[in-house]
Amino acid sequence: MAETMLAVRTYGPRDYRVEEIAVPQPGPGELLIEVEACGICASDMKCYLGGELFWGRDGSGGYVEGPCTAGHEYAGRVVAMGDGAAERHGVQLGDRVIAEQIVPCGECRFCRNGQYWMCQVHNIFGFKKQFNGGMARFCRYPEKSLVHKVPDSLSNGEAAYIEPTACAWHAVDRGEIKPGDTVVICGVGNIGLCMLQIAKLSQPGQVIALDAKAYRLDLARQFGADVAIDVTQEDAVARVRSLTDGYGCDVYIEASGNPAGIAQGLQMIRKLGTFVEFSVFNEPATVNWTIVGDTKELNIHGSHLGPYCYPKTIEAIADGRVDVKPLVADSYPVTDFQRAMEASLSGGVLKNLIVPV
Repeated sequence: MAETMLAVRTYGPRDYRVEEIAVPQPGPGELLIEVEACGICASDMKCYLGGELFWGRDGSGGYVEGPCTAGHEYAGRVVAMGDGAAERHGVQLGDRVIAEQIVPCGECRFCRNGQYWMCQVHNIFGFKKQFNGGMARFCRYPEKSLVHKVPDSLSNGEAAYIEPTACAWHAVDRGEIKPGDTVVICGVGNIGLCMLQIAKLSQPGQVIALDAKAYRLDLARQFGADVAIDVTQEDAVARVRSLTDGYGCDVYIEASGNPAGIAQGLQMIRKLGTFVEFSVFNEPATVNWTIVGDTKELNIHGSHLGPYCYPKTIEAIADGRVDVKPLVADSYPVTDFQRAMEASLSGGVLKNLIVPV
């Protein structure tokens, strides 16, 4: 095995460098995987652009602890194991695996209650020095990683899509969709198009897709959207109300990443409806909270990561109930990261992949 590898390293906003670093070595209970492909996520883009969540105000106090290897949407094969790792994770050398993006501490209040995705320590691959991500040839899974096996039938792109699809599934679960409901997916990008397919599994009355890009709305129709609305071309709130006898939608899932999507949803949703907030925003969003309380008495549900969703996500991608193949755009070598990021930021494609060299 090589002693060094090329990796995309995060130093600061717009300061991502391809560097040669040492291949990590697995310690007790740890796995070393050889990465097949790593997706560029919307959160990667917002981190790259300097989003306040990631870097704080004036470059301090944010979530990122750099320099670190970027990327959290990836899978690979086990190529080395530390003592006890096989027993802890239930895997063997050569197994194809994926780890959930969070490495829970196992000791905080949330972890002890089974709410590991809200771990107080909250280490996520690709944003911390000690938890390097998948934009490199090899990646170390720490002892407390949550590891799942990946079938060989999935392509490298499909395997990299497990993480965002699991996140989509959790958001849909948070919507508590009932048969016959009118469900609106605001923003049908990479994850929104997965949400749409998953929402259809709950037998809603209709699923309505909202976006500002025609090619995404075309894909939404392909994936079964009953109505697809270009928010730049018509009054989406009026259209949804007209489709629901004036009441508004039952469930609104915000996945656009645009603060305007929140205010739109509050106007569009019916009284006593369920609003699911999924997006990561570059800046704080302000809304009229009177609508949430006094006017409509809404159920507001946040959605974070993909807890308890990996097994069913892997199964659904493998058996075709969720199809991510049309969402994979282009593959770029690690050395071409800058071009891959610029293509992703253009908004003209869905999922670009970084592949190791």
